[in-house]
Amino acid sequence: MAPARRGPGTTAALRGLAGLAGLVAVLEVLPRTGAVSADYLPPASETGRALWHLLAENAFWTALGDTLTGWSLGLAIAVVGGVVAGVVIGSVPVLRAVTASTIEFLRPIPSVALIPVAVLLYGTDLESKLLLVVYASFWQVLVQVLAGTQDVDPVAEDTARSYHMGSWGRVRYVVWPTALPYVMTGVRLAATVALVLAITAELVIGSPGLGNQLAVAQTSGAVPRVYALVLVTGLLGVAVNLVARAVERRALHWHQSMRREEQ
Repeated sequence: MAPARRGPGTTAALRGLAGLAGLVAVLEVLPRTGAVSADYLPPASETGRALWHLLAENAFWTALGDTLTGWSLGLAIAVVGGVVAGVVIGSVPVLRAVTASTIEFLRPIPSVALIPVAVLLYGTDLESKLLLVVYASFWQVLVQVLAGTQDVDPVAEDTARSYHMGSWGRVRYVVWPTALPYVMTGVRLAATVALVLAITAELVIGSPGLGNQLAVAQTSGAVPRVYALVLVTGLLGVAVNLVARAVERRALHWHQSMRREEQ
């Protein structure tokens, strides 16, 4: 009987686990051999113990909930606003021409530059975090939606007009199917950016969340706890990316790009 062949996905997963195990081994050995000071990079086992203690704390789960709340609310607002604004602006050529320079001026402004404004307006409350998250994520969605509306087949548009299809019908049956892949790309990018800005706001402003706990741990000199929290934020970022990709695959199961990935 021939041995069972591993699929490409299984092989890639095994290689990824092997690389992760190698990284953990290096992080364990370097501080213990003196190549790196354990005061700045504790062994991986100490970080693991700190993570284990962290998971047993109610304050940690409260902070995680605060981070996810700011992330999810900000992302939802940015996605709804970006999609609506992108479809409206992209569907009206005059409006697109009028707003093009404004979009290109506002989009490159770093969200962290708005931290003083957020603090002046809302202090360290949730609204400050939302301001940064929404501003950074909105442009990711808007730019993709605008690109999607520009990619609509002119023949399909002419056909819709010849059948006297209304504005809502053209958006639903002509613009939206073409723009949806762009929308999902924007949502996936915005999800990651929103998490980065949520943690940045907590770290810099002091809003409740994982970033705030990270700042407290750094100030108190709890180095293993710092690395444990960094590990948590990294795992959270991976989880957000996996969920966003899963949603994208489900929403675009009919699209040829998803079919190529499945082959």
